[in-house]
Amino acid sequence: MSLDLLELLPAGWRDLMKPHLDLEIVHKLEAFVEAEYAAGPVYPPLPDLFTAFRLCSPEAARVLILGQDPYFKEGQAHGLSFSVRPGVSIPPSLRNVYKELREDLGVTPPTNGDLTGWASDGVLLLNAVLTVRAGKAASHANKGWEHFTDAAIAALNAMPRRVVFVLWGSYARKKAVLVTNPQHKIVEAGHPSPMNPAGFLGSKPFSQTDAALIEAGLPPVRWV
Repeated sequence: MSLDLLELLPAGWRDLMKPHLDLEIVHKLEAFVEAEYAAGPVYPPLPDLFTAFRLCSPEAARVLILGQDPYFKEGQAHGLSFSVRPGVSIPPSLRNVYKELREDLGVTPPTNGDLTGWASDGVLLLNAVLTVRAGKAASHANKGWEHFTDAAIAALNAMPRRVVFVLWGSYARKKAVLVTNPQHKIVEAGHPSPMNPAGFLGSKPFSQTDAALIEAGLPPVRWV
């Protein structure tokens, strides 16, 4: 049976994203992704492909944190941007995220890299590209995923209540043009990678996000 991405997508997201999707692009993406999983290994595992959408419903989503593509080492990617499962070594970018969380809000970060709690509290932890071939960063870029995830951003942009779009790094910041609804808030900073020596640490994205939510009458995020 051929891969049907829209069938795998939770119904609430499917209904909101479908008007923004070109089905011809989606079908080409499906054929590519199916062939890549068959050739394997590809991350995240197929059952984890839409974890971000499954854990954070459209009704709950009030923050988007956008990554570029999944981690490409075995056991790391599980469908949430920047996140790894408990027991997996915390990647350097996430260590910087945790460092900034402590400095910004005084929050003691988790002892593991699992951000499932954030996702369950209304943070859509989305990568722009949702799959990657093992060991090859950005190997699934420009195959149609960007169109698919832009549709998720468009769906959030159409929300009748505020959504905070957290864009870290030049790649993510290019997506700011998709946020046209003036009630929303964009929080930008450099990428948290240690390869980026300036622009993230000290940017206070967590307090900015919470302030924007509270201003709109929404609860702040439970960052622990």
